[in-house]
Amino acid sequence: MTRLAIVGAMHEEIAALRPCLEGLRSERRAGRDFHFGRLDGHEVILVRCGIGKVAAATTAAVLLDAFDAGALLFTGVAGGLADGVRVGDIVVASALLQHDMNAEPLFPRWEVPLTGRARFDADPAWSARLAQASRTLAATDTHAQGATIHQGLVISGDRFVATRAESDQLRALLPDALAVEMEGAAVAQVCHDFGRPFGVVRTISDRADDAAHGDFQRFVRDVAAPYSRDIVRAALHLRDA
Repeated sequence: MTRLAIVGAMHEEIAALRPCLEGLRSERRAGRDFHFGRLDGHEVILVRCGIGKVAAATTAAVLLDAFDAGALLFTGVAGGLADGVRVGDIVVASALLQHDMNAEPLFPRWEVPLTGRARFDADPAWSARLAQASRTLAATDTHAQGATIHQGLVISGDRFVATRAESDQLRALLPDALAVEMEGAAVAQVCHDFGRPFGVVRTISDRADDAAHGDFQRFVRDVAAPYSRDIVRAALHLRDA
């Protein structure tokens, strides 16, 4: 059976999933603890990758190469950028881009050398499952009621966007970006290089503005972690259907 990798940047983002794994065993590799087990009948590897694009890329490469994961799901939180993307909403990435990638004038802005592209498409099937699972959560979970499910561009960079000036600049440069975070586009690039499918789902923890740091930790622990658990598990059941 193909193993599914489930990744989050911080312990809190995946903490609610670990108790759900049966037959749990762990292996330490590249400074990370990889947790192997069965989640609702599926062979999975659960891991905290650490914050930032390099940490995420290292973890993805180990998962796809050393552990031969067949697909990768990244879950956690993000800052909302687009109008109408509110705290508590859920964003499923259809494509990802590194907003701080700039090799001009050698290459067009945001293009990743060797790949010939700036945007990396998420796997349509996994994205559809994550979106449907998110809609089910919003319809059935009392804490998630009122959440809107968005699908579109998610952008990544090696800084925590925490001022209105920064988020305004990103909106001006990339007006179709729904949310900003620090890992997804790096994972997307690695999965592209390995030819493996991936999906990214993010709960909006803040509006990437001057209040972002104040909203963050409590929201991750109390809201985003159970959202991640329930969305991933529902998506796995949809895969079986």
